[in-house]
Amino acid sequence: MKDGKSPVTLKIILIGNSGVGKSSFMYRYVNHRFTNMYRATVGTDFLSKSVNVNGDMVTLQIWDTAGTERFQSLGTPLYRGAHCCMLVFDVTSRASFSALDGWRKEFLIQGEPQDPSDFPFIVLGNKTDLSDREVSGRQALQWCEEIGAEYFEGSAKEDRDVEKPFLRAAECGLQQYKKHTLENTGHFQITCKQPRETRNTCEC
Repeated sequence: MKDGKSPVTLKIILIGNSGVGKSSFMYRYVNHRFTNMYRATVGTDFLSKSVNVNGDMVTLQIWDTAGTERFQSLGTPLYRGAHCCMLVFDVTSRASFSALDGWRKEFLIQGEPQDPSDFPFIVLGNKTDLSDREVSGRQALQWCEEIGAEYFEGSAKEDRDVEKPFLRAAECGLQQYKKHTLENTGHFQITCKQPRETRNTCEC
């Protein structure tokens, strides 16, 4: 970090319907690996990665959340203290895209960000390698403009444009951290040791 400051840890949350590829995108970005075997995330999982953001080294703590109603109650403690939220959908599933508005609203309610109108959201369309697309980039971008979010799309399977959304999330998260550092110190944070092995994978 600049001026000898301690590294900043940024909490990035991935939410969206089950099966859209949240785990695949996270593991592809952090571990540079992909598997065709699908195993639903049970509760939550997270990985860490250090990145350089405009000259500052920061640690991204990326949380992958289960996209099923059974585990949505975990969102209350998990969402709090987040610095950026990534809303993930499958471009071949219109239903997963339509569900993002509900996921976003739930995050704002449960996460209680200091300034909801200014909280950064990154919308990520996954599985662009598939031909049976149901949601166009234009449709996704239009919705993002309405809610003030930024849009990215790519393919975890083909390692296409995976890094860009996370780097942007890091930039937005760092801005959020610097703006609300004092306010966020009172939030409950979940921390745990990073798993040694990949436990949950998701087919993309």
